[in-house]
Amino acid sequence: MARERLHPRLAGFGATIFGEMSALAARTGSINLGQGFPDTDGPAEVLEAAVAAMRDGQNQYPPALGIPDLRLAISEHQQRFYGLTYDPDTEVLVTTGATEAIAATILALCGPGDEVVSLEPYYDSYPASIAMAGARRVPVTLRAPDFAFDVDAFRAAITPATRLVLLNTPHNPTGKVFTRAELSALAEVCIEHDLIVLADEVYEHLVYEAVHLPIASLPGMRDRTITVSSAGKTFSFTGWKVGWLCASPGLVTAVRTVKQFLTYVSGAPFQPAVATALRLPDSYFTAFVDDLRYKRDLLAAGLSAAGFTVHHPQGTYFITTDIRSLGEADGMAFCRALPERVGVVAIPAVVLYDDVVEGAPLVRFAFCKRREVLDEAIARLGKL
Repeated sequence: MARERLHPRLAGFGATIFGEMSALAARTGSINLGQGFPDTDGPAEVLEAAVAAMRDGQNQYPPALGIPDLRLAISEHQQRFYGLTYDPDTEVLVTTGATEAIAATILALCGPGDEVVSLEPYYDSYPASIAMAGARRVPVTLRAPDFAFDVDAFRAAITPATRLVLLNTPHNPTGKVFTRAELSALAEVCIEHDLIVLADEVYEHLVYEAVHLPIASLPGMRDRTITVSSAGKTFSFTGWKVGWLCASPGLVTAVRTVKQFLTYVSGAPFQPAVATALRLPDSYFTAFVDDLRYKRDLLAAGLSAAGFTVHHPQGTYFITTDIRSLGEADGMAFCRALPERVGVVAIPAVVLYDDVVEGAPLVRFAFCKRREVLDEAIARLGKL
């Protein structure tokens, strides 16, 4: 009965595939390489900073923008890594994870009749947030095997109704890291049409061969870009749900207007801990990436040996594969059967596409797990 009461604009947004596959993993005792969360905690000093904050009484509502020291740490991070300057008092907003930052931005800037151009495949919260705003998503497909950005297709997707462009780099699920040339081409179109870019950069530090370049750093883009990131992916504390966005004061004010009626504030004792994390030395970030690079290469080799066609990721902690080399074509059916077949869970990429033909044979695996877990998963997948 409850499903029948759901507003029509949210039809199709029931339980997520991530929840379904994680439940399937638990029910079958399978190794979960589906949902993207680590199976170890992040740095001990960051964890201890959260405990200290709790014991120090930082357990009530933090300031609406986020605690001042975290906003300062975010500003310092943008300057340290990208040379971008943001005023921590007017150009930084702390959110309940990147997911809230994305949803609040779309709700703040878009409404019925507006269009949001989104590159697909996309994280599943994007279309849901667009639907909640009553807007319409317009996909531009990144096609295997290299998932190159087609600027002509992007330009053709822009109409007078276009209100927002949603960019994700490093890109989930493909692992693509957009090049300077691609970002410059996208920026040129956005400037020409006076468009705002919502840049989801949560995997900014999970980059292997390529270099992450924030689109806000390109000429003419700083004040028309809302840059979103979070502590979950970089520091392996996904359950803390501490995210943020950086943008010009007017855009921050617009998003804050919505955010205050969603969660208001959250994560009080985690905020000072994330400030500690953002100030960790370069050696932390280097070691973190080196470990993930090893795991990426380990799982990629295992998947190839098992018969998958592997699309090698430049960033994130996901590997997209094509199952047609296994004689399969339906990724959804394949993923639902895989736990019973070999005891491993993955995600069918088709749920992240409007173009179901393009997405149908693609399956995503996460490699942000302990090495012994990946070794066991590889051994099981070898039975295919």
